[in-house]
Amino acid sequence: MALALLAVLLVASAVVPLTVGRGQAAKPPSVARLVGGSKAAARPRDADLALYDRAIARIRAGENYYDFIAQEHRRADYPLRPGVAVRLPTLAYLAAWSGLREDGLAPVPVLAALALMAGVVGSWWGRLCALGVSPELRRIGTALVFFGAALGLNRYYFVLHELWAGMLLALAFGLHRPEQKRWLGAVLVAGLALAIREHSLPFVALMGAMAAWRRAWGEALAWGALVVLFALGLAWHLHLVALHTLPSDPTGPSWLAMRGLGGFLANTVLSSNLRFLPHTIAGPLTILMLLGWAGWRSSAGVTGFLLYTGYGFAFAVAGRPDNFYWGAMITPVMALGLVFAPMAGCSLWRAAFNRDWVA
Repeated sequence: MALALLAVLLVASAVVPLTVGRGQAAKPPSVARLVGGSKAAARPRDADLALYDRAIARIRAGENYYDFIAQEHRRADYPLRPGVAVRLPTLAYLAAWSGLREDGLAPVPVLAALALMAGVVGSWWGRLCALGVSPELRRIGTALVFFGAALGLNRYYFVLHELWAGMLLALAFGLHRPEQKRWLGAVLVAGLALAIREHSLPFVALMGAMAAWRRAWGEALAWGALVVLFALGLAWHLHLVALHTLPSDPTGPSWLAMRGLGGFLANTVLSSNLRFLPHTIAGPLTILMLLGWAGWRSSAGVTGFLLYTGYGFAFAVAGRPDNFYWGAMITPVMALGLVFAPMAGCSLWRAAFNRDWVA
């Protein structure tokens, strides 16, 4: 049954269309547009990014985020209801203090992006070592992590919350070493990700649940405390947004778009370097990533499979086509699963057709 389900998913992932924006079929972007050059620098700003640019500029000019963000939402014809439609102010303040410009070329943000990518790659090299992965697979796996984490260097999207939050979650996941009772660094890094984007909450909740399952009560308490602190911060954020919301402000459309498998694939493929590949290849590769995480018998494998499958179901249910960038929350390390996919597939095949088991 598992093999049959895998075959169905592989075929479906190759043919299900990906959509962005208002239902438009996604087309592979040009390399020049995505990775640099004069054409990339001249690319018009997306509406979301332009809103974040203005928020950063006004903070740099000395204004308070909550004094102007409602005005900026109305100016961009963006909803103020529900309150979570307004982004948390953390990244805007960090960007303003770091001198971030629209072209992303300010020294501090560039160095921060490079350091974060190096941290993600280095932490996963260390975790693969700690879990006893063979040197050959460790090298391939680290290369796959680099393939995913390199997305964090896309300066056009430096003001995008999911870009930084996803990279921070990848770092927190790599720093987490439950076998060695080393988890404080992961909690702190995940806390910063949570302060930037509330979509980090499923990761924090899962890590806390896994700690409780292992009866690591100190770690579970730390993750639980992080959730409580976030809930208090989010409540205060919603309160401040509500103070500036008018009865005439419209409610945004529902995020329950029910896009199914196409929603999951659109988010992950278009928010990763898989976007350079034809969809008939990128889609099945995404499914094989999940297979690899499922087949990796380790604490990281179990956590990764639950994490990425959980986000996958969430993307299938929630998020409109223009929210495809949510996939950046999970794509920096997701490709690591490919290194374990061949072994997982062979193991499934042997389990399904083992004569002794049939007898």
